[in-house]
Amino acid sequence: MKKTLRIIAFITALSSSICFAQSTTSNVVEDFKPSTFNQPGQEYPMVNSQGYARFKIVAPAADSVRVSLGLGGKGGTKLKKADDGTWMGTTEGPLDEGFHYYNVNIDGGKFNDPNALNFYGSTRWESGIEIPAHDRDFYALKNVPHGHVQQVLFPSPSTNTSRRAFVYTPPGYEKNTKEKYPVLYLQHGWGEDETAWMNQGHANLIMDNLIAEGKIKPFIIVNTYGMTNEVKWGRMKDFKIEPFQTVLIDELIPYVDANFRTIAKQSHRAMAGLSMGGMETKTITLNKPDVFAYYGLLSGGMYAPEDIKDKSKVKLVFLSAGSKERPERILEATTKLKEAGFNAVSYVSDKSGHEFLTWRRSLLAMAPLLFK
Repeated sequence: MKKTLRIIAFITALSSSICFAQSTTSNVVEDFKPSTFNQPGQEYPMVNSQGYARFKIVAPAADSVRVSLGLGGKGGTKLKKADDGTWMGTTEGPLDEGFHYYNVNIDGGKFNDPNALNFYGSTRWESGIEIPAHDRDFYALKNVPHGHVQQVLFPSPSTNTSRRAFVYTPPGYEKNTKEKYPVLYLQHGWGEDETAWMNQGHANLIMDNLIAEGKIKPFIIVNTYGMTNEVKWGRMKDFKIEPFQTVLIDELIPYVDANFRTIAKQSHRAMAGLSMGGMETKTITLNKPDVFAYYGLLSGGMYAPEDIKDKSKVKLVFLSAGSKERPERILEATTKLKEAGFNAVSYVSDKSGHEFLTWRRSLLAMAPLLFK
């Protein structure tokens, strides 16, 4: 009798698993479209309306091909080989909305997907894919006046070289030659560089759309490399802020004020950063309270009231995080700052984690609060 019950249980479990697999496959809607971050003319990778991603790699001599994206902790998505030497596979489940880095593992080697555009992240150029967000309109390319993003090289005696920065100037900057503008110094996170906010973050498009809608006062944004990648992941305690602080305070800001029409005053200068860039923001704003009046930490920690010695110099403290990042901490920190008399605002990005959708939304929420 016991043996019979075990056989019945086994058959039931097997039947259930088969049904689940069939159900999972049948639930994938076949409305896949090329990702918006594909190379010109490339059909793959593709995404569907549910957030599934499908990949196709040409590697006829390979024995195994795997994409790093997939369900967390399961080793990514294993692709299956077809007779023509191509490998194809679909993620086991939908991915979170927004931007994702990924790479392709072919027989143990790590490569970029030749079908996708590359973005600097994880201290290397990686492939990128975009899962369309339901609220993506705010960072969409629209038929509105556009600002300019230009690359500049500024002298850096402290590092004995010229360093690169990207400067966003708002629509009308070239025509309104008598107008001066506030400046937001906006930092990337660990593993990234000065290209991140404009490429992955669409900061320029967010600004263009907000300005066109009359929701913000136009201002300049400056991105530069925060020297974050000088330390390895997991060794953040070894990071020294002094070299970057010198580059930013003594070299970049004077260059920007001398070469762009800025309002060169503490009251019209902001600093914000995502992740490790938030850590840099917090440290530098506390070290140099006479330089910035607006502070923003985007998934980048918190301020306590006792951290800030002179409350009168701070016009705004903005704290944000994704809803998957334990946002209770920033909400609690914001409450304490408000109770201490600070103008503090918190923002939680719904259904997102430590990723660019959180930070795009954070910029959208923070920008209208700056330079009031």
